[in-house]
Amino acid sequence: MSDLGQHYLDNITNYMRNQKLLAEKAIDQLDDTEGLFWLPDEESNSIAILMRHMTNQMKSRWTDFLTTDGEKADRNRPAEFNQDFRSSKEELLEFWNTGWSYLFDALNALKPEDLLKEVTVRKEKFTAMEAINSQLVHYSNHVGQIVFIAKHLAWENWSDLSRSRDDTDF
Repeated sequence: MSDLGQHYLDNITNYMRNQKLLAEKAIDQLDDTEGLFWLPDEESNSIAILMRHMTNQMKSRWTDFLTTDGEKADRNRPAEFNQDFRSSKEELLEFWNTGWSYLFDALNALKPEDLLKEVTVRKEKFTAMEAINSQLVHYSNHVGQIVFIAKHLAWENWSDLSRSRDDTDF
């Protein structure tokens, strides 16, 4: 289990780093801060809202990952979706990086034998591995939203993040 567990931890850390990088490459293609706050409609989330939500969720989930409930009492989830807040791109990215540091610090502290330990999220029990996988799925969904919005806003100036549509090299 030790080799497999370490392989999993290394692999999941790489996947998380790739999700962070993908979002940042998309965000970098927006010329101004205003694009981070663009809303297609009142029920949607802007990139800034998604960044704030993900960051606050990371702080909650990854602080004391193995020992406390992943939904911390001081988190105000509804406020994360408030559309009225404004911040600079630099401030948002600094906040964003803080969230990811909670995640990477927690992952780096885990040992293979921790993966089957029981953790709690919103009073529900999971193995640590299940909780980690759940977070990867959650972040991937939101990163996809970030990329979609950024691509929409930068459309004529968009640079592909991986392979272009006309790439036929299999």
